Amino acid sequence: MHDEHALPNPDESATPDDSADGASRRAVLRTAGLAGAGLGLGALTGGTAHADAPQGAPAAAASAAEAPPRKGKTMVGVPFERRSTVRVGIVGLGNRGGSMIDLFLAIPGVKVVALCDPVKDKTAAAAKKVTDAGQPAPATYTKGDHDFENLCKRGDVDFVYVATPWDWHFEMSKTAMLNGKHVGVECPVALQLDQLWELVDLSERTRRHCMQLENCCYGKNEMRVLRMAHAGKFGDLLHGAGAYNHDLRGLMFDPDYYEGPWRRLWHTRLRGDLYPNHGFGPVSNYMDINRGDRVTHISSFGTPALGLAEYRKAHMPAGDPSWKETYIESDRTISLVQTAKGRVIRLEHDVSTPHPYSRINSLGGTKGVFEDYPERIYIEPDHTNDEWGDFGKYAADFDHWLWKEHSNPPGGHGGMDYIMIFRLMQTMQLGLVPDFDVYDAAVWTSPVPLSHLSIKAKGAPQAIPDFTRGLWKKERPGVDSEKPKA
Repeated sequence: MHDEHALPNPDESATPDDSADGASRRAVLRTAGLAGAGLGLGALTGGTAHADAPQGAPAAAASAAEAPPRKGKTMVGVPFERRSTVRVGIVGLGNRGGSMIDLFLAIPGVKVVALCDPVKDKTAAAAKKVTDAGQPAPATYTKGDHDFENLCKRGDVDFVYVATPWDWHFEMSKTAMLNGKHVGVECPVALQLDQLWELVDLSERTRRHCMQLENCCYGKNEMRVLRMAHAGKFGDLLHGAGAYNHDLRGLMFDPDYYEGPWRRLWHTRLRGDLYPNHGFGPVSNYMDINRGDRVTHISSFGTPALGLAEYRKAHMPAGDPSWKETYIESDRTISLVQTAKGRVIRLEHDVSTPHPYSRINSLGGTKGVFEDYPERIYIEPDHTNDEWGDFGKYAADFDHWLWKEHSNPPGGHGGMDYIMIFRLMQTMQLGLVPDFDVYDAAVWTSPVPLSHLSIKAKGAPQAIPDFTRGLWKKERPGVDSEKPKA
C-alpha cells in the first residue's frame, strides 16, 4: 500500500516566477535574504537570553518555554461555521497544488473559485481543470509574488489552501487569516518559533482556523494504529517513532522538478530536522498530544553533511550553480522528544543519502508494539513466541470509518490525500470542529528550529512551548473522529 511513496512527496510547488534557466530568481533571492537577515539562533527561536535560565541551559530553551499572554480566545474546540458549499482559493499550483486541485474538485459541495501562481501556464492548466469539472471559470492571480494578497481579499473565498515553497507559508497563512479566511498549509507551517507563536495568536484573535495539512495523519495504517491505541490494544503507551527518510538527491538537483533550487538551498542554512511533520503528526495523535499529554523538550543530534556534496560531485557538471553552495544540513538528524507523561518519541530526517522510503511509524506500550515499513505487529495476548503478527487481521475491527467508506480513494499517496481533504471539507460543510488546529500545527513544526538549536548546542535539550497555554491537560477529540450523523 506504500508503493506510491517511492515517488517524491509532492507537497511543494510553484515558485514566484519563471526564468530562462527554469529557476525562480525572486524566490531564490528571497530565501537567500532570509538566511542572511535573520535565521540565526535568535531568529529561529524568537527568544532572547533570560537571567533566570538554569545554569548551563541554553538561553533559547528557557525563553521558548515561556508562553506569551493570550491575545484572544482559545481555538480549542471551536467549530467551523456550517456552510453547504465550501468556496476554495488555491495558492501554489506546482507539483502539490496542481495535483490536489483534482481532489477538491472531486468532493460534492466544494467549489474552486480562485487560483494563484505567478507561473501563468500552471495557473491556466489548473483553471482548465476547474471548468472541465463543470464549475465556473475561477478568478486567477498571476501578477507577481504578492498577488496572493488579492486572492485572500476576495469575499467569496471560505478556505485558502497554500502549497508553495516553505518560505512563503507563514506570510500566506497570516494574510489569509487577517482577511477572514480559514487556511490550510502544506508542511511546514512556518520556520521560526516566533512565527509559530504569531500564527497561534492570529488564529485566536481572528477566530480563523490555521491548520497544518498533514496527510500522513490520514494514512490507512496510521488511522488503524490510532484507533487500536485508543482502544487500549497497546496498553499504556510508552514510546513512538516517526521519520521522513526519503532519498531526494536526484530531485533536489533536477531543474525540472522543483521550480528552482529553493528546497536544496535550505540545506545550506539549517542543520536540524527540516521536515518533521510526516512522522511527528501521527505519533502525536497516538499519544493525544495537546489532548491529555504534551511534548516538553527535544534533544537532537546530526551527522556530518556529506551526501549532497558527494551527489553533486558525481552528477553535476562543472559550472553548475550548485557548485557555489555549501551544505550544512545533517545527512541524518535524530531527535528524542519527551512528553509530560514521560513518554519518548524518536524523530528522524534524512533526504540526502541512499535509503528506501520510510516514515518508521512505530508505537509501543506495555502490551506490545507496532512497526511499519514493513508493517508488523506484536501485542499480547494475540502474539507469542517472539513472532510478528499480521497487522491486516485488525482491519475489520479497527479501520477508521473514513477508510471503510472510501476503500479506494482517488489521488496520490495511497489515498491519504483524498481522505484528508474529504474530511476537512466535511467538517466545514457540517460546522464541526476540525480534526486538528493551529496548536497541532505549531507543535508538529517546532522541531524545525528547535532541532537546529539542539544540534548546535551538542544535543542540549530545547524546551518545546505549550502553545495551548495549559489547555493540553483537557482530553478532547482529534483525528480519531466519530462518523457524523448528518
